[in-house]
Amino acid sequence: MRVARFHAPGDVRLEDAPEPTAGATEVKIRVRACSTCGTDVKISKFGHHHIHPPRVMGHEIAGEVVQVGAGVEGWAEGDRVQVIAAIPCGECAFCAKGQMNICPNQVSMGYHFDGGFAEYMVVPENVLKVDGLNRIPEGLSFAEASVAEPLACALNAQELVRINPGDDVVVVGSGPIGCLHERLARSYGAARVFLVELSRERLDMAAELVSPDAAICSADEDAVERIRELTDGRGVDVAITAAASGAAQEQALQMLARGGRISFFGGLPKDNPTITLDSNLVHYSELTIVGANGSSPEHNKRALQLIADGKVPVKDLITHLLPLDQVLEGIGIVQRGEAIKVTIEP
Repeated sequence: MRVARFHAPGDVRLEDAPEPTAGATEVKIRVRACSTCGTDVKISKFGHHHIHPPRVMGHEIAGEVVQVGAGVEGWAEGDRVQVIAAIPCGECAFCAKGQMNICPNQVSMGYHFDGGFAEYMVVPENVLKVDGLNRIPEGLSFAEASVAEPLACALNAQELVRINPGDDVVVVGSGPIGCLHERLARSYGAARVFLVELSRERLDMAAELVSPDAAICSADEDAVERIRELTDGRGVDVAITAAASGAAQEQALQMLARGGRISFFGGLPKDNPTITLDSNLVHYSELTIVGANGSSPEHNKRALQLIADGKVPVKDLITHLLPLDQVLEGIGIVQRGEAIKVTIEP
């Protein structure tokens, strides 16, 4: 079969590999869709400390069961499934408290296990043990189902930051995750959702799809001042930074109303992880700052259902559908910001 394997930073190869076989406690799937994200770009350029090459990449996975291990129950050939990306251990103190997304023993598809940029892949016992293989609802395409993984991460963040009906929300960053945040916030009943982005081209592409109440290009105008104008000087109730930018975090804090809440969704580069924080602003305005890291298996299940129910549409966010042989081109498209979502169909 054909796979896309990471060998070293700057060295991702399309190559032939033996078709895998499921062990007694595993399930083998025919990969039908594996969406790409900015993490794939970072891995291809810089590698990752959890990846010991060669490793098949891809972690936003949906497919069809073709083999069920002798010791596995509840699954059959032909079942349509979505696979979690981040796999908790299910046994530690954090998992016991329901905080599976911050499990310190977490492993991941495409990192510790071969991922979905392949014609076939094995779903390991680790996934099955934590109920991380999800049945795709009737009528939902494989491509749409593959977007459940990033939506699950957005779902975790928005639950932590608590978006209430009637809230004004600003999302800083208009990439695929920013678009998902915009639509998810609306599903929670946000009154208005504003989108802020540095790149005019990227902002226009996203705004055409998700129709924010205002699309603000921070390269062209003062985004903080514009948000204040739009909210009659009050500021927004919730800010979400869907960009790996310290400047975005600092800027978004200035957009908050008194009693506002902010989600630092996008992690910062490891060589520049600090920002300047006006502690008095947090103190006197009673602001709440929350982090957000990944998702749990339960978030994945609920994200899949949100897509299936039409509460968070994703089909139109998939701007590029490419075959496996064009996966390197797809990663390049993501890197250049020329798409919202690129999905590979092996």
